[in-house]
Amino acid sequence: MINDPFSDPGLFLNFRFGRRALLFDLGDISPLSPREVLRISHAFVSHTHVDHFSGFDRLLRFCLHREPPLHLIGPREFGSRVTAKLAAYTWNLLDETSVDFVILADEFDEHILRRFRFAARNAFTREEVDPPQLPPGVVLTENQFVIEAAVFDHGVPCLGFALQERRSVNVWRNGLTQLGLPVGPWLDAAKRAVRRGDPDDSTIIIDAEHTVSLGDLRKHALQVAPGQRIAYVVDMAGLDANIERAVRLSREADQLFIEATFAEEDTAIAAQRLHLTAPLAGEIARRAGVRQVIPFHFSPRYVDRPEMIPDQVNAAFRETKAG
Repeated sequence: MINDPFSDPGLFLNFRFGRRALLFDLGDISPLSPREVLRISHAFVSHTHVDHFSGFDRLLRFCLHREPPLHLIGPREFGSRVTAKLAAYTWNLLDETSVDFVILADEFDEHILRRFRFAARNAFTREEVDPPQLPPGVVLTENQFVIEAAVFDHGVPCLGFALQERRSVNVWRNGLTQLGLPVGPWLDAAKRAVRRGDPDDSTIIIDAEHTVSLGDLRKHALQVAPGQRIAYVVDMAGLDANIERAVRLSREADQLFIEATFAEEDTAIAAQRLHLTAPLAGEIARRAGVRQVIPFHFSPRYVDRPEMIPDQVNAAFRETKAG
């Protein structure tokens, strides 16, 4: 988490072996260093309430002169919100000689509805382009992972997200040595073949003169494990339909980051403000079969009792798990 649980929500997922990161929600991101901000390839925005979207300006400021595009994903009408943000600035110094920085903004409601393109060389004028063709409930798919999404009712549509890593494939150096094989880019192709589920008799090309069977690699040099699942659920009313969607999205997650804004004693306030209580957050975690639950987005009314919300979440999580 970027901030403490009483501050703006935000989850930063850094790729240990890659020059990129993913960001879930876009409130106050000032704790992130410029280098960390520049690593962000995708920002997944639950909704555009100020504590979830005010960090757009800082993100734009650092990314403005970089070449890789910035991908944003949000709920219905998200393109209009991004347009309004960009329209607040004067872009007269950008022209055809500027860095070709591009923002892509997708709108999601069960599937990607629309995609908008904003190019720096065109003063960030909005252009609607064809959206990606993805399965229902998916906002991003790559070789290493898939990002799923669900829509919750928070008075406005609010998105939750789950990252599902494809099968984790690690290389045993000693195994490569036993096979007499070098380390090289060909291993990426082998890993992709494993994640696709290619058969053992598949041939992996090492170079122009050498090949190896995928089966031999699996047996001697590759360690395969189930991929991690990380879920992010924030800002939703404690309605039955919302809870069922949250359970499905969070199913068997290794880590569930979930809002728990109000304590059980303030259930009436939670219902009025369309947020979850701590016991409901714990129940969702238990029903989803998650391994670890991390509550956040606490109301400031409990700032002098910081353990109250986690204790209630964990009590509900443990109690129902044991039952």
